[in-house]
Amino acid sequence: MQLAGVTLCSTISPPALNLTSVKPLRILNLRDTILLSDAGDRKKLSFPYSLRSRRFGTRRENVSIITAASRGGGDLVPELDDNVRKLLQTILWIAEGVYVIWLFLLPYAPGDPVWAISSETINSLIGLSLNFFFILPLSNSGIVGFHLIEAPVLHPMSEGLFNFVIGWTLMFAPLLYTDRRRDRFKGSLDVLWGFQMFLTNTFLIPYMAIRLNKADVENNPRKTSKLGSLMTKGAPVVGLIGGLACLLSVLWALYGRGDGNYGDLREKWEFLLSYLGSERLAYAFIWDICLYIIFQPWLIGDNLQNLGKDKIDVLNIVRFVPVVGLIAYCLCLNADNEK
Repeated sequence: MQLAGVTLCSTISPPALNLTSVKPLRILNLRDTILLSDAGDRKKLSFPYSLRSRRFGTRRENVSIITAASRGGGDLVPELDDNVRKLLQTILWIAEGVYVIWLFLLPYAPGDPVWAISSETINSLIGLSLNFFFILPLSNSGIVGFHLIEAPVLHPMSEGLFNFVIGWTLMFAPLLYTDRRRDRFKGSLDVLWGFQMFLTNTFLIPYMAIRLNKADVENNPRKTSKLGSLMTKGAPVVGLIGGLACLLSVLWALYGRGDGNYGDLREKWEFLLSYLGSERLAYAFIWDICLYIIFQPWLIGDNLQNLGKDKIDVLNIVRFVPVVGLIAYCLCLNADNEK
């Protein structure tokens, strides 16, 4: 008997395998900087560039981003939420407009606007400038031991207020030159701080707004200027000089020029109130003090990484104390951390 033969075959050809090379999908480059932070039940990824949500198959992955950008020295600086950043910038630019228009141009604030400034105000400003940090008054009194030129004689309250603000302004130099967002300001920090010494917040307010700009992805940190290096390396000296100037200003306002007929403390206080209500320069200094009280802890808080690790907790509290917080920052600044 002949057995039926069974042929096992398929009428359908097997699928051809394409063994050509396939370029892999690049999702992440492991050489890129990735920051992880806990936020409730999810992890947040931070890149030095923006990342949009992508679709993998049928599942949509949403990645929460905290933007980070390079600072002046190359480290990553956490970014504010975009809406918060824009709101703060708007407030700062409005503040700049109000500051300039109200204090310089409009005639409604106490004293004369810049376009109608009196010769008396000009002479007072020149006299205050000549008595910068009380160098001439102290040398003429015989305390220092030499006599340069005759120092202008002004009310000790006006001299104290002027030098107090200038001493505080001086100490902002190390803070500006070590600010981790400073490279977003494309101008010269030397020029900025130089003008700040003369016109205070006229130039500091715009800097505070510009430093909130989004950082460039390909941001090349600028080389620190010679003045910046001097202020950074000599920050403790700057802090001591500025701090002593502020302390001396308070003492001078209360007890200076004892040989003059400036009255007791009550009379000096009455003069100060009258001075603030009649002189545009003095009135502007009150604005400067209020703005410095805001900007000092803000800038120090953004740059606590520049301090020694054992000093960060203390400075995080002291930064809110006017003048004292900036003195502490200058004394505790670690230039190696800033690089």
